[in-house]
Amino acid sequence: MKIVLIGIQGAGKSTQGNLLSEKLGIPYLSTGHIFREIAKEKTRLGRDVKEIMNAGYLIPDKKTARIVEEYLKRPEYKNGYIIDGFPRTIAQVEFFKNGADKVIYLEVSDKEALWRLSYRNGENGEIREDETLAAIRKRIESFHKFTEPVLDYYRKKGDLIEIDGERTIEEIHREIMKHLGE
Repeated sequence: MKIVLIGIQGAGKSTQGNLLSEKLGIPYLSTGHIFREIAKEKTRLGRDVKEIMNAGYLIPDKKTARIVEEYLKRPEYKNGYIIDGFPRTIAQVEFFKNGADKVIYLEVSDKEALWRLSYRNGENGEIREDETLAAIRKRIESFHKFTEPVLDYYRKKGDLIEIDGERTIEEIHREIMKHLGE
């Protein structure tokens, strides 16, 4: 099964992605995690990705699609995956050759997302460079501008599962599993 998780930053995609991975035995892949790893590299790509992320912008579509496609060619993803952070734009939907069986939208208000992110601590309690208030606000703005058309696309196709993401982790997980027929 190929599952795409979509939601504003702070919606709980990684929490639900990890729970689904454990429950379904399908590997979870986060483009945010991939990009943060690339940003640590002392390469031109690493520096470019770091600058773009720290400013709160999206990584360009072609670059994102190429990186995701390379990851999904790995043997661990041949029987399915759970991916979050991709596709984020209509152009990325068109690049996404692997497709998706189910697209899950964790719906959370801007206010709730900002509240969650302001209380979230990174590894060792440190705030990540790409989670400044300005970067978060820019990402929320980008979500509305670029990702809401992706939601409309999957909604029209009949592939979108819309979940109220402002409930408990357990309630959200149960509802997702119910929609997946598990």
